[in-house]
Amino acid sequence: MEALQGTYCGPPPAPSELWMAWNLDPFLLLALGIFALTVSRTKPGALAVATLVIVFVSPLCALSAALFSARVVHHVLLVAAAGPLIALAWPAREVRSIAIPFIVSTSVLWLWHLPQAYDLALSNIAVYWVMQATLLVTAVAFWRAVFDRRQGSGRALLFILAGFMQMALLGALLTLAPEPLYAIHAIAPWAWGFTPLADQQLGGLIMWVPAGLPFALWSILLARREWQSMAQGAA
Repeated sequence: MEALQGTYCGPPPAPSELWMAWNLDPFLLLALGIFALTVSRTKPGALAVATLVIVFVSPLCALSAALFSARVVHHVLLVAAAGPLIALAWPAREVRSIAIPFIVSTSVLWLWHLPQAYDLALSNIAVYWVMQATLLVTAVAFWRAVFDRRQGSGRALLFILAGFMQMALLGALLTLAPEPLYAIHAIAPWAWGFTPLADQQLGGLIMWVPAGLPFALWSILLARREWQSMAQGAA
């Protein structure tokens, strides 16, 4: 078990070291390569692979070991970019409800931002990958339900809004917390010119406001698809 202790992306880098901090884990690269062969035939699949490379291979991986705010960017890309792109590349054959995947994905997101769970995930590689896998898999399930035409665009748009609102609420709670919550980020932010509380507040603000942009984009895409379908039906 000792081999699993520590942060997957390595120790928090200093600012001068960041652009050299690429994650070239051969097992990760192999997994991404296999995944790329599976989904990259479609544009959403290729974009999903590119997003996962940014999340896990680029220096963002190392930066997220230092800053909570970078970890928030990491998670937003995972659940609001890679998740829906994979859902478009692998559409659902049958979806009975959007509510259940919404509840599950929301619960998983909130669970991993509990201080004890978060600190454990960033200090143990096995738990780290459980975090990443559950966030991504539940996000894909949610977005597959959202994009399923049989659910109706109005219902889907409401759940996209709900998805952003629950994330914004979590971000607001993190922003307004009176003290730092995550022991794993108690030291590294100082090297980046942040106090741990300021880093946490920035992460909360990212989750609270800018994270709404991908949700808005997917809403526009869904509305555009519905409009085109109505126009074709009228024609």
